[in-house]
Amino acid sequence: MKQTAARDLHQMSLLEAAQLVEKRKVSPLELTDAVLKQIERAEPKINAFITVVADQARAVAKAHEAMIAAGYYMGPLHGLPIALKDNLYTKGIRSTAGSKVLGDFVPDEDATVTARLKASGAVIVGKTNMHEFAWGGTTDNPHYGPTRNPWNPERFPAGSSGGSGAAVAARECFGAIGTDTGGSIRLPSAVNGVTGIRPTIGRVSNYNIVPLAWSMDTAGPMTRTAADCAAMFNVIAGHDPKDEASARVPVPDYMAQLNVGVGGLRIGVVPDYFFSHLQPAVHDAVRSALKVLEGQKAQVVDVEIANIQGNISAQLTIESAEPSTYHQHWLRTRPQDYGEDVRVLLEVGEMLLATHYLQAQRYRTLLRHEFMEAFDDVDVFICPTLPFVATPVGATSVVIEGGKEEDMLSAIMQYTGVPSLTGLPSMSV
Repeated sequence: MKQTAARDLHQMSLLEAAQLVEKRKVSPLELTDAVLKQIERAEPKINAFITVVADQARAVAKAHEAMIAAGYYMGPLHGLPIALKDNLYTKGIRSTAGSKVLGDFVPDEDATVTARLKASGAVIVGKTNMHEFAWGGTTDNPHYGPTRNPWNPERFPAGSSGGSGAAVAARECFGAIGTDTGGSIRLPSAVNGVTGIRPTIGRVSNYNIVPLAWSMDTAGPMTRTAADCAAMFNVIAGHDPKDEASARVPVPDYMAQLNVGVGGLRIGVVPDYFFSHLQPAVHDAVRSALKVLEGQKAQVVDVEIANIQGNISAQLTIESAEPSTYHQHWLRTRPQDYGEDVRVLLEVGEMLLATHYLQAQRYRTLLRHEFMEAFDDVDVFICPTLPFVATPVGATSVVIEGGKEEDMLSAIMQYTGVPSLTGLPSMSV
């Protein structure tokens, strides 16, 4: 292997690296060393990780190297360095959920997603930074510092899986796991220029993942390409008897249809909502993407969803009530250990009436019904991931149009809340 190639190993996509590992042209240890060196270079600028386990990663990589040399190759993740959002349990590695409350928590068991990745031969290099307890969209973490966007460190990486998105974009891993309640995989994927999937609710196990809002939480892959995402998704998807909400449905091969093309695909848009409140740069980018798809023989169809306007209110209600239930004890006994923004949101959740929560859940049923009816006429929907471009680190408001400042949290939820409420899969590319 040429010396230049050795220095550039971390720049490859997951599947490119996997091909070299399978052909024994590069070893898991070489990949791991390349990634760890990139982490050393990039971390002072972007702060994507809370914990890096370099020695453990090298030891695991050596073990997988010996396994592959003996003829045992387990698939495209075998020997590849992967990062995990810090709300996934990792046995023997602290799992803080981006909080001070769990700052010293070291699980004695893995999350199911963690266990499945390990069983596939993945090498865990560390735990990524995140918005505290996943309750926010900036990854401006008061306990571990803000994560910064690798493309421009003065800009935010979005959140709550901002560390995972930044780590993938900065080539600090070949793929990462994020979690998504109201947009926390899709938002940082869009802002950091990577691909992320929020799976259908129940498709991926939530066992041993610190929750935000149980009824909307899910975990998913974040990678450099759609094909890489499919490879990771194949590993983590599937029924888990430890998770009561886990779906008992067969798991397809997500890589099988990657090259089918979009000819004849019916793409739905809701023009009076998806394009009604956007910064011009975002509007133009999405419209340009639609034109590209039309050029490949896809059909764009305007669709009306009568009750779509209520989605932000319903999402905020559910994402306030459910987290407050989970955090009630700590909020009583350790309020000083929460960042101010998260503490305020949890306190607001405690003031919500049960009727408000139930109304929000009934709205979810209505919205899902309307979208399922729309799927009689379209195959997929396309919309912006968020209505504005990356904002400066530390910003709490944003100007979308008309010079009017808007609250960051509400603005960031504008489009991602619809799949979250309906339970439908969603992807940012």
